[in-house]
Amino acid sequence: MYLTIRHDTAYRYEATVHYSIQQLRLTPSSGASQTVRRWSIDAPGKLDATFDAYGNVLHTLVLNKPHSEIRLHVSGEIDTIPLVDGLLRDAVGPVPLEHYTCCTRLTEADGAIRELAQSVPLLGSREGLIKLSEAIVERVKYQPGTTDVTSTASEALALGTGVCQDHAHLLLACCRVRGFPARYVSGYIEPGEAPQAASHGWVDVWLDAGWISVDVTRAAFASEAYCRLAAARDYEAAAPVRGRRIGGLEEKLNVTVSVSALAPQ
Repeated sequence: MYLTIRHDTAYRYEATVHYSIQQLRLTPSSGASQTVRRWSIDAPGKLDATFDAYGNVLHTLVLNKPHSEIRLHVSGEIDTIPLVDGLLRDAVGPVPLEHYTCCTRLTEADGAIRELAQSVPLLGSREGLIKLSEAIVERVKYQPGTTDVTSTASEALALGTGVCQDHAHLLLACCRVRGFPARYVSGYIEPGEAPQAASHGWVDVWLDAGWISVDVTRAAFASEAYCRLAAARDYEAAAPVRGRRIGGLEEKLNVTVSVSALAPQ
């Protein structure tokens, strides 16, 4: 599938910002599931490019001059490759699998999560991953605005509502309770008629065959409709945009994302 993607982010500040630093994981890499045909990031300053510990493309933007807004514009085209039952052909990656069995602040398991994790006996199978995803979305209804990027898996489960990030963190927590390596994936999806936004998060779980990519929110395997940006232990380490600033007081954030399928070029 040939995807065209636009992602615009605008931060506006109540007062002048004297210094800000942004870490951007907004650039996909070519791999077994996708080929990057064209990609660009427009930012109000120089972008220093490197790779993070997980092998994700990382750009750093530092603004030393006073400013009252930051605008980022991302656009590109990706040729994606169909996956058979979510199986990625990618290797393990630069981080040992054991790293993905350790909980994080966002994926720490409490008693309710441990009970949920044990509710699917055959979790070490593709069918088990889908069944657990179905159980998660049944317990945590999709409802934007009820959680935020700091919400933990246990908080979302107790609340009973959340978004794709919360669903992914719950699957991560359950898999790690059962000893299966699992990582968070941030990226985009061509949504079709689904109500969820084009900016998305899902999970890779390591089974005997390799990484199995699961969209928990849709209780389905990831497919050629998905563009991968970054993968890490949780959202905090794979977030498309993270930053700090001095000054500014309150901020207003506006994000628009569009993903559409094109005929192959």
